[in-house]
Amino acid sequence: MAENEQEDSKKQENTKILIMIIASMVIMFIVFAGVNYVIMENLISQKIGAIQTSSEEIGEEEEGDEDEIQKGIIVDLGDFILNLCDENAKKYLKVNVAIEVSRKDTDFPKEEENKGGSGHGGHGESAPAPADPLAAIQTEMNQYKPAIRDAVITNLSSKTSAELATAAGKELAKEQIMNDINSILSGEREVLRVSFGQFIIQ
Repeated sequence: MAENEQEDSKKQENTKILIMIIASMVIMFIVFAGVNYVIMENLISQKIGAIQTSSEEIGEEEEGDEDEIQKGIIVDLGDFILNLCDENAKKYLKVNVAIEVSRKDTDFPKEEENKGGSGHGGHGESAPAPADPLAAIQTEMNQYKPAIRDAVITNLSSKTSAELATAAGKELAKEQIMNDINSILSGEREVLRVSFGQFIIQ
């Protein structure tokens, strides 16, 4: 009887020890999971903050680029009526074309006024020039207009009505016209954008 009681007590002690070990392991696992959760949440929060910061910086850069593009000067090349390159039937295109060219530092009235004020020469004729810089730019671009119009006609008349009927075809024509005009300007100014106004194919 005494031996049985000793075995039972040993079993109970072993069971208690086993329960304590399991309980301590469960507690350690819970603590480890909690610490791991906190660390991971902090890391994720830091990464999200970094991503938001970088996206804001990219947005500011894009806004800056848009501001630079908006500083261009619009030059209207007028209306074009020309034959398209369709084989089966004669097709005509009527389109208004405008280009946006880059500004020079001398185009800004404030800078011109500052230069005029610091000269002490008292030249009254130089003062009105910055008041209407667009007129001076239009005069400057007039010398290139025949070559530019020829480049537009050559480009568009080489297209078919099917090519120009799609948005992708129009964008390709604009890009080609922009490259042709930039070659004509030879770095004096840069074409930032080509725009089609009225666009009718008959």
